Amino acid sequence: MPSNLIVMSPLTRVGAFAVFLIVVPPAMAANADAIYFGGPIITVDDKHPSAEAVAIKAGKIVAVGSRIDVEKAQKGRKTTVIDLEGRTMIPGFIDAHGHMWGAGVQAMAANLLPPPDGPVRSISDLQQQLRKWMVNSKIARDFGVVIGFGYDDSQLVEQRHPTAEDLDAVSTDLPMIVIHQSGHLHALNTKALQMAGITADTEDPQGGVIRRKPGTREPSGVMEGTVLIREFLRIMPKLSQDQQLALLDAGQDLYAKYGHTTAQEGRALPANVELYIAAARSGRLKLDVVVYPEVLLIGDGGLMKGPYVGRAYRSGLRIGGVKLTLDASPQGRTAWLSQPYLTPPPGQPATFAGYPALNDAQAIAAVSGAYRNNWQIITHTNGDAAIDQLIRAVTVASARYPGRDRRPVMIHGQTLREDQVPKIKALGIFPALFPMHTFYWGDWYVDTVLGPGRAANISPTGWMMKHGMMFSSQHDAPVAFPDTMRVLSATVNRVTRSNQVLGSEHRVEPIVGLKAMTLWAAYQHFEEKSKGSIEVGKLADFAILSDNPLTIDRMKIADIKVIETIKRGKSIYRVDPSKISVDSPLCVESPRCYEKFVAFRSQSPLADLFGAPPHLH
Repeated sequence: MPSNLIVMSPLTRVGAFAVFLIVVPPAMAANADAIYFGGPIITVDDKHPSAEAVAIKAGKIVAVGSRIDVEKAQKGRKTTVIDLEGRTMIPGFIDAHGHMWGAGVQAMAANLLPPPDGPVRSISDLQQQLRKWMVNSKIARDFGVVIGFGYDDSQLVEQRHPTAEDLDAVSTDLPMIVIHQSGHLHALNTKALQMAGITADTEDPQGGVIRRKPGTREPSGVMEGTVLIREFLRIMPKLSQDQQLALLDAGQDLYAKYGHTTAQEGRALPANVELYIAAARSGRLKLDVVVYPEVLLIGDGGLMKGPYVGRAYRSGLRIGGVKLTLDASPQGRTAWLSQPYLTPPPGQPATFAGYPALNDAQAIAAVSGAYRNNWQIITHTNGDAAIDQLIRAVTVASARYPGRDRRPVMIHGQTLREDQVPKIKALGIFPALFPMHTFYWGDWYVDTVLGPGRAANISPTGWMMKHGMMFSSQHDAPVAFPDTMRVLSATVNRVTRSNQVLGSEHRVEPIVGLKAMTLWAAYQHFEEKSKGSIEVGKLADFAILSDNPLTIDRMKIADIKVIETIKRGKSIYRVDPSKISVDSPLCVESPRCYEKFVAFRSQSPLADLFGAPPHLH
């Protein structure tokens, strides 16, 4: 028998799935490091969708199939045999779009999120959270700044953004920045406005708006779009490298907690890139992380050279391409649409449809530069007008520099029109969609932002299936927690906060939702040959779940817990099964759960460096 032959035993049935019993002959890879059995194993491999056992060796999968055949071929004296005890094994989750370092920054800041992720329902709640944070945080004491993250005007009883006046009621002595949950709007107090030099004479920057007090040019404190990066960098405390790495560790721990084995840094500033390289060199990366520097900030392109650039990971890191932003957020009513918003933001006319971040010439130059250098480019486009601009830019770049598989990515695509779908398919643009918006902002889209018709088609996964396209589903952390089960639930169910189904034709089956977070997300990153499914030869990257998302009531998918995360055969996160009902940061409203969450976050590396765990404030 040839040494590289894979043997298939006769087809058997387990539940609703056909199981091909696939093993590797003993001469190839005897004495596996570990064999898993005793629970559903969802392979996300259409040829062999489930199995009874998986064997791993040296961080890779060496056998998948029946327990009898796998153990016969792979079990040796040093093999650890692991009983899943009825829990479900799936491939490790691959972050289709997020900001792992940003998740760490969120952990440092005051938690201003609304329920179910935080306690802020009103401007008064926001002010109270900031005051508590100022008492407990070393950031306020040692660096003299106040940072909050996650407020959402759509969920505040006042239905508006906090102003400088609101923030001055908390402090007039310390500069203060509070960031909208979308990450595309923020508010400054008077001290921060003064530090930033923003006055009545300051003009709006390209791709941004300085909101003004009614009837005047005096800044209200609320900022939109591109203003954020400049002001955040001015106000952000000058942390030591150890503190910066602690933020990275906190983001990484949060990702691992939700079953991610591959993370993304979806818009890296030059300093972020250097931080990731420092983390890789010091062996701190437990996950694989693919980084995309901001294309407009790479200067002469030096960041896109060196050993970490390309398709191969070095110590868990690779620079996979570049990031471009063409508009802002639909929930903040700053995304660039082709038709007006249902209700315009304060001070805007009825014809207001948002605005672009760049003009066409700038967008074409950025995309063409990426194509010329054979860099993958991932592009933030929420509004359909911004998607039209992306289509124009990729059309020009493809004609100028044909012939390579670059897999440009459309990030978010919230208001993608169906007539645009064949165009992005023809251009090879991969859609990384954001169905979690259906839960967080679905009702807001219907009532205020888009109206029922357009709102029903946000993140249109059904159109992807109709046109035979793969897609990925993401969380954009820290916009939302990197909670994979909530991502899966939103992709499958599309249920809003008020328990309404938004766009029933875009609901997909649970196995499709899983593919969008594993195998198809691996394809998005050019990693489908090594990740995304449980197949012989791929990495031993797994998530162990408390229940089976393919058989549980689909409305209970969000309640499934990640029990363990395994990266290259090594456990990087594991929860005590007796605590799985109270270990999630999404249960902040339960006193018992909150106590457990306090204990969990107290173990964070941020505790020593920054004071009490900031999410607890």
